[in-house]
Amino acid sequence: MTTGNLLLDRQLARWYPLRDHPVQLSLLGAVPRGVRFPLVPAGRRSGKTERFKRFLVKQANEVPGPYFAAAPTHDQAKKIFWDDLKAFTLSALHSRRPSESDRIIYLPNGSELHVIGLDKPQRIEGIPWKGGGIDEFADIKPDAWEANILPALNTVDPSAPDYRAWCWLLGVPDGLNHYYDLCEQAKIGGDPNFEVFHWKSSEILPEDVIAAMRRAMSAKQFKQEFEASFETASGRIYEDYGDGNHTDAEIEPHEQLLWFHDFNYTPLSSGVGVMRGKSLYVLDEIVLTSAVAKQSAREFVERYASHENKRVLLYGDPAGKAGEKHGQRSNYTDIETVLMDAEWQVERRVRPAAPAIKDRQNAVRAKIRNADGDVSLYVNSAKAPYMHKGLSTVQLKKGSAYQEEVSDYQHITTAIGYMIDFEFPPRLRAAAGMAARWPAARRAALQLGYRPVGARQRSGAMGP
Repeated sequence: MTTGNLLLDRQLARWYPLRDHPVQLSLLGAVPRGVRFPLVPAGRRSGKTERFKRFLVKQANEVPGPYFAAAPTHDQAKKIFWDDLKAFTLSALHSRRPSESDRIIYLPNGSELHVIGLDKPQRIEGIPWKGGGIDEFADIKPDAWEANILPALNTVDPSAPDYRAWCWLLGVPDGLNHYYDLCEQAKIGGDPNFEVFHWKSSEILPEDVIAAMRRAMSAKQFKQEFEASFETASGRIYEDYGDGNHTDAEIEPHEQLLWFHDFNYTPLSSGVGVMRGKSLYVLDEIVLTSAVAKQSAREFVERYASHENKRVLLYGDPAGKAGEKHGQRSNYTDIETVLMDAEWQVERRVRPAAPAIKDRQNAVRAKIRNADGDVSLYVNSAKAPYMHKGLSTVQLKKGSAYQEEVSDYQHITTAIGYMIDFEFPPRLRAAAGMAARWPAARRAALQLGYRPVGARQRSGAMGP
């Protein structure tokens, strides 16, 4: 059964049933029983953000006023919330269409849903909020909660002096930062405004998905992202790299070469490797002081003049493509020209944009040793000493949970990160199916106060 309105049918389909979970059900009752700030450190893809979106819409339909859905940046907020909130509110039926420029959804009862980025935390100030939520809370600026967010939520609306705004604080842990501090305070502080709601991804996701992610991630990353464990951020980034990653192997003449780069630094650093099965072997490197990409390419051509397999896969920093959109030469085109002139076949494998630093680091960590204890990255320390030294020593910048301390050895570890992130990205790619059937979606819509097309609309109430 359908309504005859394609957009509305798609929006109704977002109200598919969810699997009940005792902690999630308790979370839904937190705000009604007076918990203003539920802290939700839960595993990835385990339903925390989905629950928040639905709760937000239901509350906005029950209590008119302004609400917000926020994330660390504007782009993140748009990606996480915008399309789904338009669907959950059945915006296709609204007389006032959502503002695509301001990212505001207008509900028939007068409520507004604002989608905002907290890269500028002051964006949350100045509005008498009824409620909202912040996703990826561990990644917002550490001082934003006390300096901007909490004061905004404690602003009293003269028209409703007894009402207190609420805010879900969602996310995956990221070291022992401000999110950890708030969760610890909530556990021991006795403040009734705060309560922690925690669950693991394994309590929601199928066993085969969890097993796949254990293979794709380091033990520390898996605990952090899928068990929502607050893990200590050590000084060494690749702390599992050690003797188990050493090899004496060398490049065989028949093997296809993988060449990965980090540009615009000195020393100009690149690693050379091969794939054997699912394992990456870094068996050589080209490290040049005060050089440019073309010089590195000439060194490669000379060094591998007698190599039989004249096909190379090229990886590296997306910034190395700068100027190509305007018909200008780039680091990559300089390299490719030199290689092709020497009768090499070149395939470029570079992402449109640089991966997040944490994603790149986590991709390398998972190859060094994943959560199952499997090693699939090997380095010949005699042939690739910079790579070996980098993976052994590169540190986190003081005070950061992800930024790298700059050294001569950091650039080549960045280069291998681009390659591994391209071929072995440690991200869950499972898309949630629309399991709902029409009757369930229709019931949800009616509960929100909407009528089928052609019927008179009314705003209604739905409890959490």
